[in-house]
Amino acid sequence: MKNYAIGVFDSGMGGLTAVKELNTILPNEDIIYFGDTARVPYGSRSRETVLRYAQQDVEFLKKHKIKMIIAACGTVSSVVGTGSLAPDMPFTGVIHPAVQAACATTQNGKIGIIGTPATIKSGYYEKAIKAINPQMQVVGNACPLFVHLVENGYIQRDNKITILAAKEYLEPIMKENVDTLILGCTHYPVIKDIIADIVGTDVKLISSGAEAAKFAYNCLIEKDLLSDRKEKGKNTFFVSDSVSLFEENAGNFLGHPVNGEVFSCSLGD
Repeated sequence: MKNYAIGVFDSGMGGLTAVKELNTILPNEDIIYFGDTARVPYGSRSRETVLRYAQQDVEFLKKHKIKMIIAACGTVSSVVGTGSLAPDMPFTGVIHPAVQAACATTQNGKIGIIGTPATIKSGYYEKAIKAINPQMQVVGNACPLFVHLVENGYIQRDNKITILAAKEYLEPIMKENVDTLILGCTHYPVIKDIIADIVGTDVKLISSGAEAAKFAYNCLIEKDLLSDRKEKGKNTFFVSDSVSLFEENAGNFLGHPVNGEVFSCSLGD
């Protein structure tokens, strides 16, 4: 079982930011990724719909030989909370790893959160932060356009459309003088430079996908499930919509092309 793959899923491509970090810190691990690109984004769906989609995503991953699942989706993580969609194996979302990192990072006790409307509406990030330290001040704001902008390649540091949206979304948060900002959707690190330019160097950015990957690393060590293979692991990607569109944009997340590694599948819904 040590050499089984790590399963990662997201509503689209954002979870690739977790895959990128996994490839860096766990280079010998196989990764099986599922992007539900036919139904992206999850952030505008009801709680019941998000949960149903997530359960279907997990069932798809479990058709393969996997030893752990990462829900690399802020919306799914906010719906699942401290629960698990795969009680028979290690499982994590992206919220708790990011919250732990943010609480350890902040110097003034003021943490900002940006995420999809569903993530922000759930209030789960704030609840998780307060559970660690009730004295923390938390301010959140939904960024409904970010997923669409990233998925459609509006990611250049000087892209005027994305900069304009980011300024509007970040203004209410910066007014609260936060010194730490959680990127509560795994798409957002792709435009990290734009966000950093707006919030300034005094604000530390926490990538939820990267922190989930670090959590997975520690979890696999703890459970003695690290791969013992000597060769580099491989990535295999499955999507519920266009393979070519995924291949075209995946490089923006991973920093390298994925041609020939992407396969189409259907969840029947």
